[in-house]
Amino acid sequence: MNLSVRTWLRNRQNSKKEPRTPSINTLFSQSQGILKGSLSPSPQIGDIQCVHSPIPSGTTQAEAYRPLRLPIILVGDSNLGGISSTISAYESLLLRGYDVESFLIFKENYYRNWEYLSDWFAKRNKSAVGAQTRVGVLPKPPERRLDPAEDFEVTEQYYKTLCQPDSPMQEVLNQLGKAHQDRIEELESMPNRTIQHVWWPFVQHATVKSPQDVTVIDSAHGDTFDAALSSPSSTLVSSSAISGSASSSILQPLFDGSASWWTQSVGHARTSLTLAASYASGRYGHVIFPLASHQPALQLAERLIKNGPGKDWASKAFFSDNGSTGMEVALKMAIRSAKLRYLSSSQTSEKKELGVLGLKGSYHGDTIGAMDACEGGVYNAAVEWHKGRGYWFDVPTVGFKEGRVVVSGDWELPGASRSKNDHTGWSEEFTSVHGVYDVENRLHSKLANLYRARIQDTLERLVDQGRQFGALVIEPLIMGAGGMLFVDPLFHRVLVDTVRSNARLFAKAWGSSSPHSEDDSWKGLPVIYDEVFTGLYRAGFLSATSVLKTNPDISVLAKILTGGLLPLSVTLASQSIYDSFLSPNKVDALLHGHSYTANPIGCAVANESLNTLETMDQTGTWQKSKDLWKEGSLEGVSPIWSVWSSDFVKEISRLGQVEESMALGTVLAIRLRDPSGAPTWPKGLFHS
Repeated sequence: MNLSVRTWLRNRQNSKKEPRTPSINTLFSQSQGILKGSLSPSPQIGDIQCVHSPIPSGTTQAEAYRPLRLPIILVGDSNLGGISSTISAYESLLLRGYDVESFLIFKENYYRNWEYLSDWFAKRNKSAVGAQTRVGVLPKPPERRLDPAEDFEVTEQYYKTLCQPDSPMQEVLNQLGKAHQDRIEELESMPNRTIQHVWWPFVQHATVKSPQDVTVIDSAHGDTFDAALSSPSSTLVSSSAISGSASSSILQPLFDGSASWWTQSVGHARTSLTLAASYASGRYGHVIFPLASHQPALQLAERLIKNGPGKDWASKAFFSDNGSTGMEVALKMAIRSAKLRYLSSSQTSEKKELGVLGLKGSYHGDTIGAMDACEGGVYNAAVEWHKGRGYWFDVPTVGFKEGRVVVSGDWELPGASRSKNDHTGWSEEFTSVHGVYDVENRLHSKLANLYRARIQDTLERLVDQGRQFGALVIEPLIMGAGGMLFVDPLFHRVLVDTVRSNARLFAKAWGSSSPHSEDDSWKGLPVIYDEVFTGLYRAGFLSATSVLKTNPDISVLAKILTGGLLPLSVTLASQSIYDSFLSPNKVDALLHGHSYTANPIGCAVANESLNTLETMDQTGTWQKSKDLWKEGSLEGVSPIWSVWSSDFVKEISRLGQVEESMALGTVLAIRLRDPSGAPTWPKGLFHS
């Protein structure tokens, strides 16, 4: 029986409460306490486990102990079938990120499993994955004697033999000590080596002052990293370490507040995703995709179109490798479709620069085409080839301000109420946040009419200037990299509707006499939803269509798609967009792709990730969070919700340092007041 369960049982015996099965968190806490109490420069903590034996809660040992990621001594089976069970146990541990530092097995001379397994581990140790496993072949224990005294004597002699300096057991213990020290030295050397050899994304290296600026991530599990935040050698032998202080640990848990750039959805190192990747890797590896099919890709395409974000509007799925390239594909689709519709009937051969319509502060990725679909900003202004191609509307946002639900803009909107603290901006208060997201009931409101008039006037002015456009591109609900801006959903809906109702206006810009097409095709301009960040429940919904109540013509999904395990993106398209590329000529096809298109491993992981998210949604995993947002909603059903309670989001907006706060799904944004213009960090919230 493991140490944590024994501790729990001992505590229960001293309690008068009715016993019940302990939770994983309880056992994990007990294990942490045991570790802290035993902490020393050379910790010796032992426990005998079977890899997949369940703990009282039903979780297997390998899963329950994974957050601790302790070094492992694997004891092999020397009997019939032992080779298979030993290798299976080893691979189960390896798949979960354990380091198997040592392997012990008895020297049994009938089946001689030790011979095969010694050679097997010697070959396995040439791999770059996992720890180098030291093999110790131990003599078999003596046969049990009938006489207790004799049995005690021979057993004691056996143990003394194992304790000799040249015994295999001592070699294994020495190897554990060396592996522990090697791990410390590796953690200590990684910051300098990283600075020397790595070029980070989004980092100005000139501002990196020292190795202490580098966060070394030893492993990750759930929502946290195990990270070495400073030089570990000094803490290894500190007095606090010897006394068992929790703060002395070389590795500290670090909350992954950005979900590793918004890729995580079900937690780091989730075994179901790991097994999905392993299965697809073993079955396929990678296979070429043009004019081919494989089960993971086909299954993913069908579920995204039939029951996913593409339900009721998409007919085709195009695979790529990340959100930025997915947006490149979307732009190519949209612009080709617009060109074929308007230019084919144009009365002029004059070629003009083609742009997109979008929102100020938008971000669609770092490839050239995706950058050109955004106005100049911090992510693209210094890129020599960047040339913003389009027009970007001012953005109205929604959030809590001093406890009030407010939709506002820091720009002129004739007819709207002036903001109390902004001479140029405007604002409108709502009794509840649900009223803001009840888009269909707001479509005929005064604010909707003001939006509509402003957008219409702008479009007419742009066309009079001779501007041509090929797509409307929006990040629905939340603009992530632009500053976590929660866009008024009514503005998004009115913008889409107005663009779609202006087919004649856009035809005029192209010099075309045929603005109309079939009833089921796109209208005005193709509409692209960039749901790389917000899609697949990040904002609390499978897709923004459930809030905006209108479908796109093209949608891009990534990030959460694979649960944060592998890069993959899918661009969904309607039939009319797809038809734009049909032709007898190869050159008219969508000639875009990459070597790993529809990688089977990524597709298999995506299917498992979607299974997990759908199960969580259907089984009420988020129901408690949804219940906290019911107040003020119609019929007690919350159309919007967040894992952050509405009371928390509202109350934090009342703090003197806070300008605005808002939350949807797993996203929480807090905008701080900063009159000086200097950087302000969220920790300042808690110093009042």
